[in-house]
Amino acid sequence: MSETTMTTVAEPDGAPRVASLDILRGVAILGILFMNINDMGGSLWASFGDVRHLGWSSADQVAWWLREIFADGTARCLLEMLFGVGMVILTDRAARALDPAPDGSEGVFRTAVRALFGDGAVMRSYYLRNAVLFLFGLVHIFILLWPGDILHTYGIAAMVAFLFRRLGPGALLGFGLTMAIGLLFFGTLGQLEAQQLRAEVAQLESRRDAGQPLTAEQRKKIATQESNDAAVAKSKADERARVAIEDKRRTDATGTFLSWATNAWGTVYFLLGGADEVGQGSFVEPGFVWEAAGTMLIGAALFKWGIIQGQRSRRFYMVTMLVAYAIGLTGRAIAAYWTIQFDDFPHVIIAASEVTRLATTLGHIGLIHVLLGTASGTKLLRPFEAAGRTALTIYILQTLICLWVLYPPFALGLYGKQGWMALMLTALAVNAVLLWAANWYLHHYAIAPVEWAWRSIISWRVLPLRRQPRG
Repeated sequence: MSETTMTTVAEPDGAPRVASLDILRGVAILGILFMNINDMGGSLWASFGDVRHLGWSSADQVAWWLREIFADGTARCLLEMLFGVGMVILTDRAARALDPAPDGSEGVFRTAVRALFGDGAVMRSYYLRNAVLFLFGLVHIFILLWPGDILHTYGIAAMVAFLFRRLGPGALLGFGLTMAIGLLFFGTLGQLEAQQLRAEVAQLESRRDAGQPLTAEQRKKIATQESNDAAVAKSKADERARVAIEDKRRTDATGTFLSWATNAWGTVYFLLGGADEVGQGSFVEPGFVWEAAGTMLIGAALFKWGIIQGQRSRRFYMVTMLVAYAIGLTGRAIAAYWTIQFDDFPHVIIAASEVTRLATTLGHIGLIHVLLGTASGTKLLRPFEAAGRTALTIYILQTLICLWVLYPPFALGLYGKQGWMALMLTALAVNAVLLWAANWYLHHYAIAPVEWAWRSIISWRVLPLRRQPRG
């Protein structure tokens, strides 16, 4: 059992904090920058397309491989799991405050309704909390100009996950995995069909070139593959055009604040389905919400089983780490290898990214709790507790530092001047400063600024910012 599973502090609004969960949250929120900085310091569209655009020296390839196998998507996954944990803690705490009268005076019907659906006050409180978070996300997108914001997505996804909160851990895990496997099923089905068509068309083209007659159905399959190839070629051309437009708008030589802001807003518009200068957009928000809600349910299940907060044995976490890493890291290494072949072949392993992401994240959870089971590991990870308690503020500060100081055309103008290795080292340096600042700040203040604003709004009162004097 971890040495840091006990509640150690409480927020000014009375919400308890669990040190082990804050350490996980701190690791996750700092890890997020390693995922975001390439889209902040280089073309966002290049990250979705040809990653060599951001730099492909030997050092860059090492950085990309490490990021892709060990980190990509796992910080977001861990934050989603912790949102599920927070849902259980917060709603259970609110429900206990609204427990029926011990003499049964509430009535059988209302007691039954509460047991099935929960109290309306709990739902209103939790939905208000996440509605405010959603609005914070919109500010992050449209004012701080970060199109990759997760706050608005989590605000919506948490409202969906709430509807499942009273289920047992087995059912929560089942629903969460079903949502993840649903993504795997459709992705794998599409990849398998594409593979089969490509192999069949290659044979048909050989027969055609040899002068053998083809049926109308066979000619139709060849035409379908040619259409698919043309669509892939067009998509690549569109990506290159978007990269060129983004580079022009965001570089210090040609960009301005207005062009930089227009680029950010245009990206959001495209992701919401609107057409940009190149072509029709893609409405991907439902997929992000689906992923987040499913992972929140998995996190809620792990909490109810006592796993994610460190209540199992050190042997349990060691076995979990080894098994999860064997599945996750192996699958991600294979997918990374095929990704950088740049051959457009529909490899099935790439479609399994959600499963390998979940497995790798579970391995990270196991590793952290193995470390927390030792004195030296606890000492190493303790500073991350402060990062977890100030996670929302750190997330916003990462945006302010990168998008408003390091990479915009009107400040340092480093956009497009760093490769993968330099970007990862920059993220490491920024995180080191933020980790130190979080620990310094909590020596003097009770709650971080963005958390203070959020909790004050949902509490309908101004919370104290400074630490209360003892005695």
